[in-house]
Amino acid sequence: MSAESENNKDTEKKILSQLRNSQSFEQGFSTLVQTYQERLYWHIRKMVTLHDDADEVLQNTFIKIFKGIKNFRGESKLYTWLYRIATNESLTFLKKRKKYATIELDNEESGIYNTLKADSYFDGDEATIILNKALETLPSKQKQVFIMRYYDQLTYKDISDMLDTSVGGLKASYHHAVKKIESFVKNAL
Repeated sequence: MSAESENNKDTEKKILSQLRNSQSFEQGFSTLVQTYQERLYWHIRKMVTLHDDADEVLQNTFIKIFKGIKNFRGESKLYTWLYRIATNESLTFLKKRKKYATIELDNEESGIYNTLKADSYFDGDEATIILNKALETLPSKQKQVFIMRYYDQLTYKDISDMLDTSVGGLKASYHHAVKKIESFVKNAL
């Protein structure tokens, strides 16, 4: 086991110990937020694209975590459970946004390209914009798997635990996502 993995395990044990004690619950939750906030933000941001949306989803994620942490049984890793909540909240947000969307993502005049350019928190280059456009064309499951595997560098086992899907199915989804992204990028250049 790597030193980083051992440290993460110790951190999770400390946080869970604090959360299970009513005297130290607030400190435990504060430590949980400090430990995972940035990682969850970037996970969410890759799914919802915009900073303000990611902030909103992150806030909703921590509200869900706060309400549900006492029911966490420890059958999975804490971060796996947190990522699953963040992923579900992101998907819920995207479904709501899609339902009420008035812009077409493939229309460069009003789509993701200009939306990202207008986002004061976006500091990416043209390649990042093309990749984000490619991600928007993927079915939600392929997009999720790609983000978790490529950006978050999670193992297929961890993703399987989060999404309750077989490792084989995840590998297939990732492979299809990569092929679609490669095709999109080739056509965009």
